[in-house]
Amino acid sequence: MTTNRLARLLNLVPYLVARPEGVPMAEIAADFGVDVEQIQADLTMLWMCGLPGYGPGDLIDIAFDADAVRVLFAAGMDRPVRLAAHEALALSVALRVLADTPGVGDRAAIASALDKLAAAAGEAPADVAVRDTVTDPQVEKYAALVASGHAARITYYSASRDTTSERVVDPIEIVVADGHAYLRAWCRTAGEIRQFRIDRIDACTELDEPSEPLRLTNQPAPTAFLASELPRIELLLGAGAKGVADSYPCEAVLGEPDGRRRVVMRVRDLDWARRFVLGLGGEAEVVAPTELRDAVRQTARAALARYAPAA
Repeated sequence: MTTNRLARLLNLVPYLVARPEGVPMAEIAADFGVDVEQIQADLTMLWMCGLPGYGPGDLIDIAFDADAVRVLFAAGMDRPVRLAAHEALALSVALRVLADTPGVGDRAAIASALDKLAAAAGEAPADVAVRDTVTDPQVEKYAALVASGHAARITYYSASRDTTSERVVDPIEIVVADGHAYLRAWCRTAGEIRQFRIDRIDACTELDEPSEPLRLTNQPAPTAFLASELPRIELLLGAGAKGVADSYPCEAVLGEPDGRRRVVMRVRDLDWARRFVLGLGGEAEVVAPTELRDAVRQTARAALARYAPAA
């Protein structure tokens, strides 16, 4: 029996005992992250488990029907398994990080969960230093802007285009990614949802009008920003550019026989990627996409042509 299955079996009975009204098989499977067939096999095994002696009155008694599963006799397995010390510590650290994450609405609930975790573990959580998820001092200001329900006029610096622009936005929420906080908002200038990195917002003025992100369109409620929607590039990096893998989020980093690194990463757009690759000089070679490789080659040739001797 695998460790995962044993843990699931030990938790299934307390889970069902806490729900005497019965639980649909599909819901049990979803809660435990397995398919219905696996849960059926687990319940069948539990049905034949019990106290030493193994008479009918000692075995776990489980009732199955078309709509729900119920435990009629738990044979002493009605208490959930306690967390091990390292499991309680990991969960405590995760909750503390969540409490420090901008945009989390109910921090009181997180504090309550931490108290309950300490009580369940039987001891106070270890005093572990947790690094802030975001250090930008302006985060709370923009979280308050979102909560106000007002639109705002911002001056924003776009690093990908090296330009500064002024635009009116309808704030939606604060999101965090890769150590930076972003204001996710409907941009009236672009006519779509954008994410503005907070440390690149040079100025912000709250307007005396409601924030209505979709007032200019008939679109459904916005979906979350997906990194998978961004262009993906593949590069071969020499020794002088190995720091790229440490400074930028990469989907894959692989070593090559010649000592170079092959990295796969997402970029804002291919024009930014062109400038990025050129900035690495001869330490970067574009593997894909072909469009980016051709753009880098053409720009490099144009630059070299300027240094060609006059006819």
